[in-house]
Amino acid sequence: MIAIIPARGGSKGLPGKNIKPLNGIPLICHTILTALKSNAISRVIVSTDDEEIAKISQKCGAEVPFIRPKELADDDSMVMDAYIYTLDRLRDTSEELIESFVALLPTAPLRSSNDIDNAVEIFLENEADSVLSVTEAEVPIEWYKKIDQKGTLKNYLPEDDAVSNRQDYNIAHIPNGAIYVFRLELLRDTRQYYHDKTYAYIMPRIRSVDIDEPIDFEWAEFLIQKQGE
Repeated sequence: MIAIIPARGGSKGLPGKNIKPLNGIPLICHTILTALKSNAISRVIVSTDDEEIAKISQKCGAEVPFIRPKELADDDSMVMDAYIYTLDRLRDTSEELIESFVALLPTAPLRSSNDIDNAVEIFLENEADSVLSVTEAEVPIEWYKKIDQKGTLKNYLPEDDAVSNRQDYNIAHIPNGAIYVFRLELLRDTRQYYHDKTYAYIMPRIRSVDIDEPIDFEWAEFLIQKQGE
């Protein structure tokens, strides 16, 4: 199965984050190297609009067969359009039949190759429409609050007025952005990630860091160094 790593050059929250060194290695290379170790992945393709990202990705072992058009790399561009564009270009230039693929965001560098293999296994065994990696939410959704225009706290869920211990609530899970497995034509036709046969691959929070801000980099680097001790 093909893995696509989307990595555009522009980043407002953390400029240059995709090639920013994390524990001495460009951020995107952590994902590339993990994908290359996966038994489920046959090719690792980086989709980018940025020449520097392309060069670094190739040095780390990924393929960058073409540069993504700028209109697919704007702030308001949908990443699924980059996936579809990339796979259509690949199918046009080869006879390879691509029915499904794995998407790996470079901002989730702590996933393992076993995580990728396990998610793909769930996809294949269940003939799934999609598989998304998730992690347990840090707090129950019933604890969420919103602040009204007067500055007072209100329940996020209007029907929840009781105060209970954490163990009394149902466990909630949230997507962690590490692994997506999609059926290509269904994604193209519906432009939706979630379907009747969307399955979860559960990952621990320690491997679910999603880098968006400088503090996320510091936390990821701490965890990597801690694991190496």
